[in-house]
Amino acid sequence: MIQFADEATIEIYSGKGGNGCVAWRREKYIPLGGPAGGDGGKGGDVIFHLKKNLRTLAHLRYHPVFKAKAGGDGEGHERYGHGGEDVIIPVPPGTSIRDFETGQLIKEFTTESEDEEFKILTGGKGGWGNIHFKNSINKAPEYAHDGKPGEYKKLKIELSIMADIGLVGFPNAGKSSLLNYFTNARPKIAPYPFTTKIPNLGVLRAGDERDIIIADIPGIIEGASEGIGLGVRFLKHISRTAALVFIIDCADENYLNAYEKLSGELAKFSKELAQKTRIILCNKIDQEEAAIHAAELAQKYKDLTVIPMSVFNHEGLDLVKTKILELVTNMENTNSKGGIKTGGTYTKPLKSDFMATRAVVDDEEEIQYPGSEQ
Repeated sequence: MIQFADEATIEIYSGKGGNGCVAWRREKYIPLGGPAGGDGGKGGDVIFHLKKNLRTLAHLRYHPVFKAKAGGDGEGHERYGHGGEDVIIPVPPGTSIRDFETGQLIKEFTTESEDEEFKILTGGKGGWGNIHFKNSINKAPEYAHDGKPGEYKKLKIELSIMADIGLVGFPNAGKSSLLNYFTNARPKIAPYPFTTKIPNLGVLRAGDERDIIIADIPGIIEGASEGIGLGVRFLKHISRTAALVFIIDCADENYLNAYEKLSGELAKFSKELAQKTRIILCNKIDQEEAAIHAAELAQKYKDLTVIPMSVFNHEGLDLVKTKILELVTNMENTNSKGGIKTGGTYTKPLKSDFMATRAVVDDEEEIQYPGSEQ
């Protein structure tokens, strides 16, 4: 089974250029043949290539060094060395490339355009052969250039899930169950905390030409932004979602403050996360007093969309689907003021590049993250 991986450290080398050649023409009937040494070939480049069928960085963890081929040396009879073979490194959508030492962002892949490439290192130039150095003063040059060396970088590669909706909630709030109900994802579900240990993606079909990508992020706990629990590792995956859906377990004794705690952890991790449009789902209203708790939350958060529901008996899920569709549509259709009107105020549009560029997802294509299936 391929394990989910969202970070990797790799070393990359471009190819050295080939050396130029010192050679002479020695044909019998050409007594003054002169220099005939060819140039060395250019070294291979290092290129990142976006592959939309990739979902993890596991292949980079098990192959942390990439070296392009060196260019061939020049030869006699004015024969040039061959160019070194490029090394192509495939990465999934949502990949960020950073310098390992400085942390500087070098490149982000934020679309699913299959032909998107980024050349990060250029191979060394090939050295000139002695055919270039003949002149009226020096008719028999005895020297050629060496090829230029290749380049080297150490990189940190990070993957952030690209989705329309991110599901946020404490462990066992019902995120995986909701994803399982709405989409073709089949995350692991069990009645104990931290059942979900990797992010899962699913597709909510919304008509013949419309799909909504939903990401189930592993449970966040208090202190996640400071490194406690599993949440800190996956908080970055929420950063590229266009909007958030908070799921509150209304059967839990801490239901009343759950939303503030979750929002607080997101805000500590990133100010941008705190500004994302969201709705609140009050889950497990099939259990005793949970429906009363949901009504309390609806009264407490009048400025937000609060929906009572139960994944267990499917109560309220049709309304949830409708509101999710409206949420994504509002994110895509900004008004003339350049924002989205919610409750009489306008907020900055947070539409992701992914929403604008992706095509309809094919049912035949595997969209589940490897390692997350049962």
